[in-house]
Amino acid sequence: MRYADRTDAGRQLAALLRGRQWRDPVVLALPRGGVPVAAPIAVALGAPLDVIVVRKLGAPRQPELAIGAIAEPDIRVLDPTLVDRLRLDEAAVAAIEADERRELQRRIHRYRGDRDLPSLTGRSVIVVDDGLATGATAVAACRAARAAGAAQLVLAVPVGSGPGVEHLRAEVDEVVCPVVPHAFRAVGQWYEDFGQTSDDEVLALLATQPVVNPDTDAPR
Repeated sequence: MRYADRTDAGRQLAALLRGRQWRDPVVLALPRGGVPVAAPIAVALGAPLDVIVVRKLGAPRQPELAIGAIAEPDIRVLDPTLVDRLRLDEAAVAAIEADERRELQRRIHRYRGDRDLPSLTGRSVIVVDDGLATGATAVAACRAARAAGAAQLVLAVPVGSGPGVEHLRAEVDEVVCPVVPHAFRAVGQWYEDFGQTSDDEVLALLATQPVVNPDTDAPR
């Protein structure tokens, strides 16, 4: 099974999530790629759409190798086995995190302006990304959502690796992932079109959806 693009993937996930009993649901997307997946889900559930901003912590000289991830406002997840194997002390990890925190704050301001992460207390929260490989960023996002008060936490992704999906099951109430291939190499191989999502696309999609008003916990 392959998806035409992220919007197609979102529509197929929406079909699996529609009709359930949700408690004042909120859809939170991991930008950038998770936003076009999440938009059709928010429409199907009649739920507000917002972003939960995360950053991968890449190993020194191997930025594609994730030693962990961070999420707003102050969540940090590390792979202790990998950190030990690479012989990274706390100072080295802190330096990597400091760089990524700056980019995290830039993106928060870019996508939400002065709005804080909305209150999720007592609500059903659906965290959405375009795929799940190691799961480091998804873990950070889900822990941030739980820390913000989510009563029911669901991770919805179109495709994921077996180990990644199993790892996330311990973090959320449910993982909805219709494609878990045996031969998983990369998320992009399961899409016909997996072009990069731009900041402008993210902002355009957010502008077409109701977002959560942090003062009233209601869509606006």
